[in-house]
Amino acid sequence: MRDNVISKTLLSALVAIAAMCAAISLAPAQNQSNPAAGAKGQPCPNDASGLKLPAGFCATIFADDIGHARHMVVAPSGVLYVNTWSGRYYGNDPPHAGGFLVALQDKSGVGKADVIQRFGETVQSGGAGGTGIGIYKGSIYAESNDRIVRYSLSPGSIVPSGSADTIVSGLPLGGDHPMHPFIINAEGLIYVDVATATNSCQLKNRTLKSPGADPCTELETRGGVWLYDANTMNQSFSAAQRFATGIRNVEGFAIDASGRMFVTQQGRDQLHANWPDLYEPDQEATLPAEELLLLKAKGDYGWPECYYDAFVQKLVLAPEYGGDGGKTIGVCANKIAPIAAFPAHWAPNAMVRYDQKQFPAHYRDGVFIAFHGSWDRAPYAQSGYNVVFQALAGDRASGQCEIFADGFAGAVKSPARAEHRPSGLAVGPDGSLYVSDDIRGRIYRIVYHGGSEGGSPNITTCPSLTAPAGNPVEMAAQPPEGTHPDAGVAATSSLPVPEGATRQMVALGARIYSGQVGGAACTGCHGDSAQGTPLGPALAGKDKRWLWSDGSYAGIAKTITEGVSQPKQYRSPMPPMGGAQLTPDQVSALAAYVWSLSHRASAHRN
Repeated sequence: MRDNVISKTLLSALVAIAAMCAAISLAPAQNQSNPAAGAKGQPCPNDASGLKLPAGFCATIFADDIGHARHMVVAPSGVLYVNTWSGRYYGNDPPHAGGFLVALQDKSGVGKADVIQRFGETVQSGGAGGTGIGIYKGSIYAESNDRIVRYSLSPGSIVPSGSADTIVSGLPLGGDHPMHPFIINAEGLIYVDVATATNSCQLKNRTLKSPGADPCTELETRGGVWLYDANTMNQSFSAAQRFATGIRNVEGFAIDASGRMFVTQQGRDQLHANWPDLYEPDQEATLPAEELLLLKAKGDYGWPECYYDAFVQKLVLAPEYGGDGGKTIGVCANKIAPIAAFPAHWAPNAMVRYDQKQFPAHYRDGVFIAFHGSWDRAPYAQSGYNVVFQALAGDRASGQCEIFADGFAGAVKSPARAEHRPSGLAVGPDGSLYVSDDIRGRIYRIVYHGGSEGGSPNITTCPSLTAPAGNPVEMAAQPPEGTHPDAGVAATSSLPVPEGATRQMVALGARIYSGQVGGAACTGCHGDSAQGTPLGPALAGKDKRWLWSDGSYAGIAKTITEGVSQPKQYRSPMPPMGGAQLTPDQVSALAAYVWSLSHRASAHRN
């Protein structure tokens, strides 16, 4: 298949040139204006975004509450297209009404969408949305369930009137990473992320000291980039179309002016939690680094046998495959190393090359990367939840990355309490940068108002990759009123105690839950106040759900001990004891604390 795809490249290029002559844009540009033009050096108008940006940049809330917004693409006309998602990743909350694809247009030129039209599959038609989206030859390509589909646009319309054509079907959906971001190059080749089903190809996923499968047969159909033809309908997923391998999860793609392909990689989790004899607790937060890769045909980037250790600046052997905590290189000497690295667990979710001229020259031809934010740094402070800029020089990174936009999360950076999380990026034809949020469905539009090109931008460099994890984050005290679970974690002295436990056990359980004892925090999946996250159900408050027990003290302890290998409503399994080495007394203490949290509301009623 790959040889067949590549053999069509020249013909596709000629067709693309003809198509450009026939259709300069996807839809008529209805007096599209640039609110950044004519405003150089002026204070930011209508900036209620709450973002922290370099001097001279301003942001507006382009749209809000459109669903769990993932990746985006902008048509030559300036219309922004967004793919939205639903399902287990978002706790199975009710999807937005209408189609999962959204067209946004700013006809008045004030930096906010005043036309919002939805299209594509709906819940009623069996859709669940997706992540990937692109534009090629005047059509919208989008991920929908296990497919990539194509919508043709009618002249004068920003949304299609007909049904979609299937381009690729049968993409894998199970496991830890069911999303399929993609990018289409000028020749019509679709590069698709087919991410891994597991964290590190263990025989038992995310389980204490479980060895890696050898060979990792998962790599036959997961853990890499697959190649398809945007001009061909009804292609089926198979192992034969694999373009590159050994990449845990590519979410971000970018193509430079020379046609080179860059992708991001989300590094693995739980080095200390699953291998406490080899890694210190703080290394859970500082290893491994996130990566920027130069994608090459038939390239092998090392997963699951290797991960990138920024402290030694090398790919090193993973513990599942005989690694010893970062000392041994082994087979990793033959894998392709990243061209740039970023702090551990920041989770790169999207990437875009800046190829326009509105921003200062400093940013041109580099890449912006949206970091969704960490969960696996507990009990240390979570981090990321920002957009960074990485300069490029040819096929290499140039200098340290810079924090370009921050403040999305609000007061608390954590999966459960972040107000917004960067998820997608796109650059408009006027040079504006769009950032999507997949919690509340917000779209930000960032423009440059900073005057002449002569001045240097106000730059904040990314933290050092070898910076210490810091001090464990102490649990916040809840106000005496106990008005809402999100207000903070209750002091254990005010919590009820289950029969058969003691207050001392509840206090110990609180420390285990936060990761201060036992080596694996529960907060990353269940939230720092047990209010739940997209990774795990709420254990307290009005939203608590007992999916695997009756909620009794004994039932909770049994679930902690046995784990949840096949989740009913969430995408990732819970290994026995959360992947930690807990003693029976610690399991009992943790169960007592969880029971206490789940009964906290009733204790305040009277």
